[in-house]
Amino acid sequence: MLDFFASMVPTFIWDIWNSLPPTIQYLTITVWKILFVMIVVILIVAFSTYFERKVIGRMQARVGPNRVGPLGLGQPFADVIKLLIKEVIVPSQSSKFLFVIAPLLSLIPALAAWAVIPLNDWYVIADINAGLLFVLALTSVGVYGVILAGWATNSKYALLGAMRSAAQIVAYEIAMGFALVGVLMASGSLNLGDIVMAQGGGVSQWFLIPLFPLFIVFWISGVAETNRAPFDVAEGESEIVAGFHVEYSGVGFAIFFLAEYANMVLISTLTAIFFLGGWASPFEGWTFLNDIVGLSWLTVGGLHWLFIKMCLFMYIFFWFRATFPRYRYDQIMRLGWKIFIPVTIIWIAVEGAMAWFQIGPWSGLGA
Repeated sequence: MLDFFASMVPTFIWDIWNSLPPTIQYLTITVWKILFVMIVVILIVAFSTYFERKVIGRMQARVGPNRVGPLGLGQPFADVIKLLIKEVIVPSQSSKFLFVIAPLLSLIPALAAWAVIPLNDWYVIADINAGLLFVLALTSVGVYGVILAGWATNSKYALLGAMRSAAQIVAYEIAMGFALVGVLMASGSLNLGDIVMAQGGGVSQWFLIPLFPLFIVFWISGVAETNRAPFDVAEGESEIVAGFHVEYSGVGFAIFFLAEYANMVLISTLTAIFFLGGWASPFEGWTFLNDIVGLSWLTVGGLHWLFIKMCLFMYIFFWFRATFPRYRYDQIMRLGWKIFIPVTIIWIAVEGAMAWFQIGPWSGLGA
């Protein structure tokens, strides 16, 4: 990475950099990596609200945002300004400390998980060997923010919404965890970069093919984890309220809103990494494309492929919201406990058989 930037800066700056202690160099690089990732994620979250309205508007034969700024592109910023200047009301009988930190407990895990996510073969904030466990642990922490938000407000409506959401998140977290066991078996590593490397070689090597049932379980569980339609039972069932965050306003509500979309971006990126090869090109190995002028970039992996795959899954999030009606709560719990968990357990056993007979990702073990 440093060699890449060395050609872009003057020589005297490079000399100053080399004179710094290694610890200062490491901290500086890490801080800049964090700033870049956080700024990009927050911008993607902001404009996701714009594109969601546009996509749903097109599906429902409406225009969508078109007033604020050219083509309505200023709408996300208008939403942020509106939420920031609205009054923050703290219920008088609430637990004020927990009321304040609950939104942060939902947002921080969604952002902290990006520490181990590789954007390409050299850009990752923390290249740890237990990255998959780190992601799974952080995605589980978000449920505490939901529970505390419902309990701290001292509102029965908020508490009921929190209990529904927490039970749903826990149910699908188990199915998601079992699906990731299948990814671990196929890649032989907990490092997210190694998981992507194990899928190198084009579409035929992606885990999407041998682990297709686990892909479906992981993706739908991710939709349920984010409380998005058609799993948004926290926002309405017998009562039409906002669920666990019904008492929040202004910045508090904005943070929950930000956490929801940040989790959508995170789940979309993780799905691309675990099953669609991450930053790897789907045309890797298609050597004839290198001979065609202007198409050689298709065979090169990089951040652009990860971004394209992430956008595909974000579009499916929007598509679901515009298409499917909200499920009943009993239907959601039945799907998570009685269908997804047995499916993942059965397919893990199938994976064991595939490994034994050296099929799919295990075909080269005997070489």
